Amino acid sequence: MDKLKAMSTFVAIAEEGSLTAAAKAIGSSLPVVVRRLAALEAHLGVRLLNRTTRRISPTEEGRRYLAQCRQVLAAVAESEQALAHEAGEPSGHLTITAPVLYGQMYIAPAVTAFVQRYREMRVSLLLLDRVADLLEEGFDLGVRIGILENSSLVARPLATVRRVVVASPGWLRRHGIPRHPRQLRDVNCVRFLGSPLSWWTFHERARRFTVPVAGNLEFNHVAPAIHACAAGAGVGAFMSYQVAPFVARGELRIVLERFEPPPQPVNVVYPHARLLPARTRLLIDWLTNSTDIRS
Repeated sequence: MDKLKAMSTFVAIAEEGSLTAAAKAIGSSLPVVVRRLAALEAHLGVRLLNRTTRRISPTEEGRRYLAQCRQVLAAVAESEQALAHEAGEPSGHLTITAPVLYGQMYIAPAVTAFVQRYREMRVSLLLLDRVADLLEEGFDLGVRIGILENSSLVARPLATVRRVVVASPGWLRRHGIPRHPRQLRDVNCVRFLGSPLSWWTFHERARRFTVPVAGNLEFNHVAPAIHACAAGAGVGAFMSYQVAPFVARGELRIVLERFEPPPQPVNVVYPHARLLPARTRLLIDWLTNSTDIRS
C-alpha cells in the first residue's frame, strides 16, 4: 500500500463527501478509491468514515487522522516545492572542512569552481589538520583521508592516495636507487619531529613490515620536508598528493613503488541523520565528479 496515495485519497473523500466525487477530484476510478480506503482502514485497524445513503463523514478517529494527514501532505508538498526551487537555482550557505594541504591543492579549486557556477551559493572552507566533529562544530561536509572508523557518517569516495618514498634525481645519482626498503637503514632520511628513530611501513607479498630510518633533518610540517628532499638532503616518505607537483616537474622521483602500502581512500563525509538539502547533495556530486580531485 502506498501510504501517501492512501492518505490523499482519504482526505479527498472527507472533503468531497462521497467516493464518486473523490475519485473525480483525484483523477482516479471509483474501484481504486474504494480499495485504497479499505486498505488504509485495515492497516490502521479503525473505521475512518461513517457511511450513510446520502453522505460520508469522518468518525472521531477519522477526524483526528484527517488533521494529521493534512499536515503530512502539506509538509510533503512544501518540501517538494523547496527542492524544485533549489534545483532550479541553488542558494544558501555550506561549510566544509578538509586537511590543509589536500584542501589547498584540490578542494579549494573545486569549491571555487562550484560557486562560480552557482552564483547564489556561499561556501566556507576550513582547512584543518585534525578530525573535526561535523555535528558538534556545525560542518555540512568533511573530507577525510584514510580508513574511516565506524561512525554515524556517510562516506562518498573522492579518490585514493598512496604513501610514497621519494628522493631528488641528484641524490639518486650520488647514492644510487634503493632496490629494497632495508637499504633505507643506511641512508639519510628526512623525517618528522618525534623519536630519534622512525619506522616506515612497507608491504611485500601482502605482508606488512617496518624499517627503522634515521637522518640529520626533521621537521614538524610537510612542506619544508618536501623541499629538503627536492634540494637533495635525503629520502622522504610522503602522501602521493603532497609530492605530486614536485614529481611532475622532475624535482623528485618515486622509488620502491612495489613495496608501497595499499592506497588509502579519500572520502567526502556527512551525517546521515540529517536530511540533506538539495544544495548539499549538489556540492557532494560536484566534488565526487571533479576530475581534478580524482586524478
